[in-house]
Amino acid sequence: MKTGKSYRQKAGSPPTGSQGDSEPAFLVIGKLRRPHGVGGEMYLEILTDFPERIQAEVVLFVGEQHIPLKVRSCRPHQNNLLVAFEGFTDPQSIGQYRNALVYFLASDRPNLEDGEFYHHQLIGLQALDEHGADLGAVVDILETGANDVLVVLLPDGQEIMVPYTDEYVPTIDLHKAQIHLRLLPGILPGT
Repeated sequence: MKTGKSYRQKAGSPPTGSQGDSEPAFLVIGKLRRPHGVGGEMYLEILTDFPERIQAEVVLFVGEQHIPLKVRSCRPHQNNLLVAFEGFTDPQSIGQYRNALVYFLASDRPNLEDGEFYHHQLIGLQALDEHGADLGAVVDILETGANDVLVVLLPDGQEIMVPYTDEYVPTIDLHKAQIHLRLLPGILPGT
C-alpha cells in the first residue's frame, strides 16, 4: 500500500483553506529554513514526494498568507533544495521568510495511481473495524521509518495507532469517507 504522503498536510500546520468537501486549497510541499550565501537563496526542506516539480518559473505560495513567489532558481543540496525567488537577491530580503511553510495549489497536484492517497484525503475519514463498527476518525498520520501509522481518535477521546499497510488497512472508500481497519488484538482500550 502506498503511503500517499505526497503534498502532505502535516499535523499542526497552519490551516490551508478549503474548496468544499474539506479539500484544502493549498498543500504544504516544504519549509524554508535559512538564507544560504549572498545571492538570496534559501534552504528548502522538502515535504513532498514530488520535489522535481519545484523548479525555475514555478509559482510557490509562502507563509500563512500564501504569498505568491516565482522561483528564480532551484538546485539540490544535502537531501533538500536551495531556492531563490524573483525579486530577492540578498540574504536580508529573503530572510523574512525563514521557517515559513511553502505551498502548491491543491488543484496543481499530480494524479496518483489507484490505491495511492494524499494524507489530507485520509484525515477525517470515519474508521470502521472489520465488522463495520464505528471506531472514530483518522486524525493524524505519523511517518515512521518502516511505514506510516494512522492515528484514530476513539469516541471516548482516546487514540489508537494502526499501521498503514495492506494487512491492517484493507479498504479505503473516499466516496463514503470511510476507512476499514483490521485491528491488532488488544489495541482497543478494555480488550
